[in-house]
Amino acid sequence: MKSLSSTAFSLFGAALVAISYGLARFAFGLFVPPIRAELELTPYVIGIIGALPLISFLLATLVAPFAADRLGARNTAVLSGVFGVGGLTLISQASAALSLGVGVFACGICTGLMMPALTAAMQALVKRSLHGRVSAVMNAGTSIGVIVAVPAVLFLAGAWRFAYLSFAVLAGFGVLAAWYFIPSVSRVTPANAAPPPPISALQWSRLFRLSLFAFVMGFVSSAYWIFAPDLVVTLGGLPPGATGGVWLAVGIAGLGGAVVADLADRNNPPITQALMLTMLSASLALLAASPGQLVLASFSALVFGLAYMSLTGLYLMTGIRLLPGRLSMGPVLPFMAVSIGQATGSPVVGLLVSEFGYADAFAMFSAIGILAAVLSPLYPRYIDHGPEEEAEDDTGLQAAFDHQLLGDDGEPLKPIADIAEEAINP
Repeated sequence: MKSLSSTAFSLFGAALVAISYGLARFAFGLFVPPIRAELELTPYVIGIIGALPLISFLLATLVAPFAADRLGARNTAVLSGVFGVGGLTLISQASAALSLGVGVFACGICTGLMMPALTAAMQALVKRSLHGRVSAVMNAGTSIGVIVAVPAVLFLAGAWRFAYLSFAVLAGFGVLAAWYFIPSVSRVTPANAAPPPPISALQWSRLFRLSLFAFVMGFVSSAYWIFAPDLVVTLGGLPPGATGGVWLAVGIAGLGGAVVADLADRNNPPITQALMLTMLSASLALLAASPGQLVLASFSALVFGLAYMSLTGLYLMTGIRLLPGRLSMGPVLPFMAVSIGQATGSPVVGLLVSEFGYADAFAMFSAIGILAAVLSPLYPRYIDHGPEEEAEDDTGLQAAFDHQLLGDDGEPLKPIADIAEEAINP
C-alpha cells in the first residue's frame, strides 16, 4: 500500500465516491428515457426498479460498519467496487426488467459499502484535525460523479449500453486503486478515549425527528432522481441529449451543498432545513410546469442539486452531533431514512405518473415537501449554546468530528499532535 497525504486521500476518496454514488447510483435516472424505450418498460416498472438500489443501499449500510471493522477498510472498499463493476456490467447487458433490476440492486450495495470504508480509512490515515475538511471533499464526489455522467448522455444518448460498460471500466480502475492506496486496517481509536455514554431518551427523540424529516426529503426527491430526465423528454418533448444539461446543473449546484450545511451548523439548522426543503419542492413544481423550456428546466435542476446536497449534508452533520462517540451510527441513521424514503417514493411516483401523468405526480410530491418544510421548527436542535463566542467556535463540520472522541472528563479528546503544538505555542 502506498501512503497518501491528507489532500491526496480526500481527492482519491472523492473519486471513489463519484464512481459509487454518482455513476453507480444517481446516473440511472439520466438514462431512463432510452432504457425505458428500448426495453419497453412502463413508468411503474421503472419506479420499482428505481427503488431496488435504494433497498440494497439500505441493507449494505446496515452491515457496512461491521464490514469495515472486521474486513478492514481496504477489503470493504474493494468489495464495494466489485459490486459496482458487476452491477454496471449487468445494466449494460440488460435485456429485460429482471436483469436490469439485478444490476441496479448490485450498484446499491456498492454505494452502501463505500463511504463507511473510506471513513474507516480516513480515521487511520488523516489527522483528526483535518477530518471535517477531508469528509467535505469526499462528500462532493457525488456531484462530481453526476457531472461525469453528463458527457456520456450528451454523446451516447442512443448508446446507453456502451455508456454503462464505460462506467464499469472506470469502476474496475477504482477497485485496483482501492487495493493499492487504502490501508487494510480499520479505524484507529486512541487508548485514552472514553467509551460513548448510553443513548438518552432525549437523543432518541431527536434522532426520530431527524429521521422523519430525512425520510420525507428522500420520498420527495425520488421523483426528481428517477423521473426528471424522462419528464423533460416525454412531457416536454426535448431530445434525450438535452437531459445532459439538466443533470450537469444538478451536479454543479450540488458542489455548494457542503458549504450550506456547514453554514447551517453555524447559524440555525431548522431554518436551513425549511428553506432547502422548500427549494427542493419548488424545483419539482417548476420542472413540471415548464418541461419543454431547457433554460427553466436547467434552473430547476440547479435549485434541486443545491437543496438536495445541502439537506444530505445537514442531516449528516445533525446525526454526528446527536450521537457523539458513535461515528458508525450517527450519520448512518439519517442516510438510512433518506434511502427508505427514496425506495418508498420511487414506485409511488411511478404509479402516479401512470395514473395521472407527470405534471400532476410531480405537483403532488412538491406539495408533500412544502408541507414538511412548514413543520421544520420541529427539526432537532442539537447545539447547546453557551456564551455566543463559545458557540461560534464550536460549530461546523470539523467541530462535529471533534466531539466524536471524548476524554474521561466528557470534553473532546484532542489529538496528541495538537496538544504538543499548544505546549510549544501557548
